[in-house]
Amino acid sequence: MTHKSLTLFSLFALLLGISTSLYASDYVPPKGLVHGGSFIDRFLPVPVSGPLRSDVWGATNVVPRDVNNGLEDAEYSYWGGNIILGEDGKHHLFVCRWPENNIKGKVSGHNTWWAAEVVHAISDGPLGPYKVIDVIGPGVTPEIYRRQDGTFTIGIMGEMAYTGPTINGPWTLIKATFDSKKEEWDTHCRTYIPRADGSLLMMNKNGFMFISDNGEEHFRQVTEQSVYPKIENDFEDPVMWKDEVQYHLVVNDWRRRYALYMRSPDGIHWKWDPGYAYTPEVMKHEGGTKEQWYKFERAKVLQDQYGRATHMNFAVIDVIKDNDLANDNHSSKNVVIPLVVPRRLQILNTEPITAGTKKIRVRILAEDGFDPVEEVDLKSLTFGAPKAVDFGRGFTTLKSETAGKDRVVTFAGSAHEITADDFAAKLIGRTKSGALLFGYAKLSN
Repeated sequence: MTHKSLTLFSLFALLLGISTSLYASDYVPPKGLVHGGSFIDRFLPVPVSGPLRSDVWGATNVVPRDVNNGLEDAEYSYWGGNIILGEDGKHHLFVCRWPENNIKGKVSGHNTWWAAEVVHAISDGPLGPYKVIDVIGPGVTPEIYRRQDGTFTIGIMGEMAYTGPTINGPWTLIKATFDSKKEEWDTHCRTYIPRADGSLLMMNKNGFMFISDNGEEHFRQVTEQSVYPKIENDFEDPVMWKDEVQYHLVVNDWRRRYALYMRSPDGIHWKWDPGYAYTPEVMKHEGGTKEQWYKFERAKVLQDQYGRATHMNFAVIDVIKDNDLANDNHSSKNVVIPLVVPRRLQILNTEPITAGTKKIRVRILAEDGFDPVEEVDLKSLTFGAPKAVDFGRGFTTLKSETAGKDRVVTFAGSAHEITADDFAAKLIGRTKSGALLFGYAKLSN
């Protein structure tokens, strides 16, 4: 089938509510991307925590499934929300829900999402199952973050937020304010990054950047234009996070059912990396079973102590939203998928990397569950600018040595392609067992 016919087929499926593995796409990833060159390559098979069940709600495309993954039940439809690890060792999910049998005037089911409430659920592990332990109050598209002073805030749709002294509350509803230069900006789907100086970076649904200097829900706009890729789009659902090297952003195109991935040195200026961040194909279980949810939206990430994304969770629905009605067999839930975690890297060159740099020494750090001395397939490694490494170019391994539990690799070759515009270099390779190995190293230009 041609690209045009794929698009028409998927639009036809949208109208009829048919679930299909095809998705409408105005963006086609460039040819030549290697495994690990796109964010979507990071999704791992999901461990199954119990028997796959068919005696549950849902269209045939999502049964049988693991009901212990994420959060679901027959009484409520769940949507959005992020997970954070508490000091109690539990994983805490803050998500919104509404009764599956909701009827509001002439609309019912999923289309009553605006009448949702925010709830707090917990699990012993990141994948679930999650159990609701508290109803916080009315709200949609929650995202919780911890401020520099240790208190917590849950941003919700509209000019509102909840604050609490602990992850368990008690919660107080407050008004959020926005000094915006754009009349058309939307308070829906806000995403946040608390910063070390106590300030708070925020992106709104439309891709405009805001800063709160004191870390409270009072923001000033700092970008004149949306930072999203300049292509035909229906972008929403941004999720940002920061690790030791850089800022990350994944944004969803709700109409075309794919997401894109961007990186930034400061959270203000963003660079679009090629390939899809996710599509409806990412929910695969160990053993090969798929859960073919019609849409994956409201993506959020669980971060480790270094800020790295270890899991991505989503709001998913089994059919087109208009076909999810009250008292039917359709609904939505939250799912959690593990990710390949980037390895921690350090560039050991004492001088900045330039076009004339012939060799680059990189330290691959050992950590719990990863032994670079024993596990790394040295011949598989490439290192350099992401725009090179993502397509199989860059420096290759010249030699290697051990440094305690770490491995130091010297890279050389015809070109690393790092320029002054690059703020991070990238490593792609494999472990000796064939698993994807990748990571980023901060550049000092």
